[in-house]
Amino acid sequence: MTEETQQLLENLRLKKMATILDQELENAKNNSPSYSEFLLRLLQAQWHERQEKCLQYRIQQARLPEQWTLESFPFKKQPGVSRRQIQELAELEFIPRAENIVFIGPTGVGKTGLASGLLLKALQNGYRGLFIKAQDLLDEMYASLADRSSRKLIKRLARVDALLIDELGYVNVRPEQTNIFFKLMEERYSRKATILTTNLDYNQWHNILANKDLVNAMLSRLRHRCHTIRIEGPSLREPQS
Repeated sequence: MTEETQQLLENLRLKKMATILDQELENAKNNSPSYSEFLLRLLQAQWHERQEKCLQYRIQQARLPEQWTLESFPFKKQPGVSRRQIQELAELEFIPRAENIVFIGPTGVGKTGLASGLLLKALQNGYRGLFIKAQDLLDEMYASLADRSSRKLIKRLARVDALLIDELGYVNVRPEQTNIFFKLMEERYSRKATILTTNLDYNQWHNILANKDLVNAMLSRLRHRCHTIRIEGPSLREPQS
């Protein structure tokens, strides 16, 4: 490869092609591919690298604490979960349909692992997603009141294809936070998919969000197009002997 070719590939940001071109030219001498086959190999390598970089960027932006996969989830140890149901959800039809998923169950049963696995699957298929702890979200909402940026915050979160709110239930909530949280759910209703994990059944949400009328209105929207998965199996965090 000439220096001019190298420079052109770098200027065009085709770094993968620049990296493998010498090797591909050597292979071409031995195997004599057609011009179209040779070009296709270069383009495929460049495309795959770009797709991988885009995926890593989406994962970084999603703030996944760990990259749990559905394939690694211990279904055999958790009889409270239907593998078939999770596999059906993993086809991701719930995202373009703007359907919600709510995982309900005690701590340690795998709610966050399953929710994160679905979010990762969405990211791998080109969707934009975000993982956020419920308390962190509520704190961010409360902080937005100080500089009057609540509308901007809601608008940003409302655009996310798949929003995962983790551990709703282990939270301290002020009335102002309940109002903003309702507005976010209202903005996402019938437009974007939301995934929630919680240790509270729906009839207990009033205990943390206080405003009964507002909670009822929110649940009416949330549950309209919703897959509710109640996990009553054993804890997966039992100490091992």
